[in-house]
Amino acid sequence: MNKKISRRKFLVRGSLGTLGVLAIGTYVFRNPIRRQIIDFTDSFIAPYSGSGTEPNLWFEITKDNSVILFSPKVEMGQGTFTGLAQIAADELDININQIQVIAASTETGIVDRLGTGGSISIASLWIPLREMAATMREMLKIEASKKLNIPIENLSTQNGIVSGNNQQMTYAEIATNVLKWEIPDTPELKSIKDYKFIGKPLPRIDLNAKVFGDPIFGMDAEMENMLHAVVTRPEHIGATFKSANFSKAEKMPGVVKVVQIDDWLGIIAKTYTQALAAKMEIDVEWNIPKKWTEEEIRTLISVGSGDEMLVQTRGNLLENDDSEVVEIEFKSPLGAHAQIEPNGAVASYKDGKVTVILSTQVIGITQNQIAKALDIDAENINIIPTYLGGGFGRRLNTSHAIQAVQMSKVVGQPVKYFFTRQEEFQNDMFRPPTHHIMKGKLNKEGLIENLEHHFASGNVAIDSVLLPDITNTILGADLGAIRGGSIHYSAMENIRAIQWHKTLPFATSWWRSLGLLANTFAIESFVDELALRGNKNPIELRLAQIKDNEEGIRLKNVINKAQTASNYSDKVVNGKAMGFACSTDAGTPCAQVVEVSIVDNEIKVHKVTCVMDCGIAVNPDQVKAQCEGAMIMAMSAAMHEKMYIEDGQLQPTIFGPYEMAMIKHAPKEINVFLLQGVDKPLPVGEPPLGPIAAAIGNAVRRLTGKRLTEMPLKLS
Repeated sequence: MNKKISRRKFLVRGSLGTLGVLAIGTYVFRNPIRRQIIDFTDSFIAPYSGSGTEPNLWFEITKDNSVILFSPKVEMGQGTFTGLAQIAADELDININQIQVIAASTETGIVDRLGTGGSISIASLWIPLREMAATMREMLKIEASKKLNIPIENLSTQNGIVSGNNQQMTYAEIATNVLKWEIPDTPELKSIKDYKFIGKPLPRIDLNAKVFGDPIFGMDAEMENMLHAVVTRPEHIGATFKSANFSKAEKMPGVVKVVQIDDWLGIIAKTYTQALAAKMEIDVEWNIPKKWTEEEIRTLISVGSGDEMLVQTRGNLLENDDSEVVEIEFKSPLGAHAQIEPNGAVASYKDGKVTVILSTQVIGITQNQIAKALDIDAENINIIPTYLGGGFGRRLNTSHAIQAVQMSKVVGQPVKYFFTRQEEFQNDMFRPPTHHIMKGKLNKEGLIENLEHHFASGNVAIDSVLLPDITNTILGADLGAIRGGSIHYSAMENIRAIQWHKTLPFATSWWRSLGLLANTFAIESFVDELALRGNKNPIELRLAQIKDNEEGIRLKNVINKAQTASNYSDKVVNGKAMGFACSTDAGTPCAQVVEVSIVDNEIKVHKVTCVMDCGIAVNPDQVKAQCEGAMIMAMSAAMHEKMYIEDGQLQPTIFGPYEMAMIKHAPKEINVFLLQGVDKPLPVGEPPLGPIAAAIGNAVRRLTGKRLTEMPLKLS
């Protein structure tokens, strides 16, 4: 290794390369190989695989001896920046209040090809960031050794200071005038027990900015001499642009330009209200080939319709004419992301150079999409990511950034363009509806002898920006829709999971936890029903059907802890019942117990106990907050949220009619317990969404005798 060069890529790791290796070969189109790949990717954590793998690109040392970490992951409320600060501070040997984390713009050269999502921000950077920080620390010691004329082995670091032989220099003093860094071999990382910040419940480093309303979000962004824009969009599914009369709009106060590009119109004005008022005066005619109905969409998304893929199989199949087979049908509706901050961007196109400020989960992909659309080099485009006012997968799709750049190019000034709330609801990349048929059979001992999950869904990963089309061709299944669709009871001898896929006439894509919420609702509700019919305790039934391997032991541990921590009872006491459910997502097992009653013919959740094994919790307080937020979001989706189709349009188009959980619906008590079954961080943000819908349904079954089979969960 040449240690005398700067900007050497000392840390380059593959991400989906392993997937490619597995997928190539004679047996690529045989289901057993596909299922092995699917099993692998279900728990695979892709490490950082982007550009800019030199420590001096990731870290900037300021004059006041603070450190700025340029993060390839964005902050969308999950607390990632705080966790990354803790990781970096420990290996850099600085205090936590000496570090600031900023989302890296593309011009820094630090671009993660996978963006931010999948609950893997901390997990994927666990090793790379520690190695990067440790290497930066050693780089500083090398320079200090030169400036102090002290052998490097006699130097030590603490709180941003290198000292030895009664001399010392701050990191800032060392870095001054260093033009070419010497990058050593990656040093040995510290022992986990020696970390001062990792594993501690430290306050969030972005707390003050959010409490005091600092302009840190995409909607806050501004540029000098900026104009405002709105865009016309069709209200009907599948409608295309036919013609428009915008002569009146062009004469409205403040209007600078009305542009027609491809199949859309952009109205650019001095203020947002002027642009919106002018939009109301445009007469647009749309081609509406068909007015879709709710019933037609439901027919498309049904087991037996579309492309079939055998996701999981073991043992013998159920006989169709077996009278002992239990069969129940489950459904979940179309769902919106409904994030508080609508999509938009501020863009400037000048002399072939582009700058875009926006909330996005895919910085590099956005850069490449703009480059392709405007036929310019990606290196001439700087994407500046902001804090996100909610992500949940919605910020993976940023075509609006292209439109903002195109409008800026036309008028020669920066343009700020954001969706209206109606646009956001009608042009979302929705959570697809699902349909499930569960089949099962008990043996003479009351254990589950056979269990089958047949499920149908629209696109989640298919046609998304994150995965190439070849991935779907190779696997024959939608990696997002099957999340949580496999049966995780390893001791069951006879199991089967089959996915049916159909592309809908409107966009559906990633939604927090992907298919986990709906799939777990179906599987765990059905397992609970079999426990009741077999007169078995639902927790004991599950424990009896899990192997004692590493994964099984971790799952059993969270189940047992949830049972004891909640003091679980299968009986109705004082009008309240408990419901239990569990799931394993991305290698993270999670078990939940809810306490429920019926108040004025509505389901009331009083208490939730959640136990999760996420490995090392870099910031336990933040992990617990993620669990709480995930469960509330899952409750909202399970009990309230639903998009529908009326007169060929997606409805509702505003908060309020789109029913969501409110403070009054939140449990008064949420208890979260974290277990550490492995010595590394595992995904956190999505696994807690899995069990709660089924747990609520299971409690209601005990209260009413009725099995709820369709979300949102309603008694009538």
